[in-house]
Amino acid sequence: MQRIRSSVLALVAAACGFSAFPAAAQQVNVEEFVLENGMKFLLYPRDEEPNIIAAGWVAKVGSVNERPGITGISHFFEHMMFKGTRTIGTTDAARDEEYRRLQKETRDKLMELQHGLQYERYRRGEIDDPWNPENDTREVRELRAQLEKLIQDHREVIVKDEFDRVYTTLGGSGMNAFTSNDLTFYFISVPANKFELWAWMESDRLTDSVFREFYAERDVVHEERRLRTESTPTGIFDEQLDAIFWQSSPYKWPVIGWPSDLNSYTLEQAQDYYATYYQPANLVGVVVGDFEPAEIKPVIQQYFSRLTPTGKVIPPVVTLEMPQTVEKRMYAECDCQPQVQVRYHTVPFNHPDEFALEMMSNVLNGRTGRLYKSMIEGKEIASSAFASQDARKYAGMYSFYAETKGEATPEQLESAWYEEIKRLQDELVPEQELQKVKNQVAADSYRRLQNSFFLMVQIGYSEGLGDWRYINESPKKLQAVTAEDIQRVARKYFDRWNRTVAIYTRKAGTGVPADEDPELAALDKLGPQVKQSVKKQVEQIQKNENLEELRVLEAEMTAQKDQVPEHFKPAMDYFLKKLAQRIAELEAKTDSE
Repeated sequence: MQRIRSSVLALVAAACGFSAFPAAAQQVNVEEFVLENGMKFLLYPRDEEPNIIAAGWVAKVGSVNERPGITGISHFFEHMMFKGTRTIGTTDAARDEEYRRLQKETRDKLMELQHGLQYERYRRGEIDDPWNPENDTREVRELRAQLEKLIQDHREVIVKDEFDRVYTTLGGSGMNAFTSNDLTFYFISVPANKFELWAWMESDRLTDSVFREFYAERDVVHEERRLRTESTPTGIFDEQLDAIFWQSSPYKWPVIGWPSDLNSYTLEQAQDYYATYYQPANLVGVVVGDFEPAEIKPVIQQYFSRLTPTGKVIPPVVTLEMPQTVEKRMYAECDCQPQVQVRYHTVPFNHPDEFALEMMSNVLNGRTGRLYKSMIEGKEIASSAFASQDARKYAGMYSFYAETKGEATPEQLESAWYEEIKRLQDELVPEQELQKVKNQVAADSYRRLQNSFFLMVQIGYSEGLGDWRYINESPKKLQAVTAEDIQRVARKYFDRWNRTVAIYTRKAGTGVPADEDPELAALDKLGPQVKQSVKKQVEQIQKNENLEELRVLEAEMTAQKDQVPEHFKPAMDYFLKKLAQRIAELEAKTDSE
């Protein structure tokens, strides 16, 4: 269940845009608590959900902190941190350690040949891919077989998912994590009387984590990359669009990393990366729910004070994005509905202009927004259209996305978008229209405060990007946005020389399969990435035989349903429907037995 929910949560996170949809105007009175080792905790007691605590911790590290050669290592750590400790996750600690030592020795020999002989053969044109096993020399093949045998033998002493099982048998639910460009977030919900369990478990894996299955887990990540990127209609092209859009910023590579880098991480590199970015001063704990701060502070102090600073200096991200001075364009053919993306360089998290750009998105989006009225209802050239401001820690971008309807072309959508931008640049948004949007933003934001889990994620996410106080301050800044502010940012950032355009056309001979679920096909309007991600999650729950896990997942996703934007709810509804059907199938099977 771990990987199922991780993907679904990432989908919800992307849809909600935690930084883009702040909490409502009411104050969230978070208490800060800092240990002597530098680890900060953010505590927010609330009794709206009795006997439940949502708890997590943020490592302020993401793909932006990487470099060529180790791209994707932040996400890889997300996988590693679920493998357990020296005692949790194995039946024999001594044999477990010996297997890991032998695997490292064999892998080091293999990598010496891989990066030496095989790369040289590739450069000479003797082979077309140095990583393809079909191109292995005899020695490489033998070492690869030795490593695979060691991995298989190692599984005799591995207890799969034991870390998760300790939690679930004592009432914990939803243990998972996600990695973004800027941070990595680990979280779970536990009964209020099991907070000490959480403190022990999480501090234990931060002080005694074992990179178990360090070499085997690469295959899992490769499969994740295949499902999320390579098997989706536009995944590979979207990666290329990122690489085109970002010239110098480390946001140009994907969070999951490049395949050759994923193949190449060494244990020494991983240990150094861990010692640098997972030290206490770079971690933030977040606790929201039914507790008394005076009661849990001593518990936090007792367990998390075990974390010892490594003394390593956390390198600052110093490479700024170069100003764009030319229009960039990309054309691609895919098995997808024709569509267009237009991107502009804008501003990072909590920049003063972020709020005017965000309010502009709300003027444009939704069934009462300008894009719907002009492109979907008016010209009837789009099946979906939306715009968004993506304010990351070190830079930002504004994106317009739309899919065609009927015989319309992506170029028509692009032209219609420029008409909307020119209107915003030339005319002030009427006061009545702007106030209506502000009212809706305030109402939506308030609803996002009602769920402890999502409030915990908002607090941690904002702190990871810069400051948790954003969730208190941003509502006021959004409400203070004027029509003149929207016009000013429209004129400032939406310039031809600051834009990158991607045109996707349907590849000849492709289309919607005749036997595709009509409800799934209807999700085309949300974009191919959302549709394909939901499809893959549904396929995973169809393979899951654990009835209790699926029931927990259903409860959690139902609780989160009201927290997602209106336009995303069809995807959530479809997923919940398929989840309910799978649960019913397993219940019927259990009854018959």
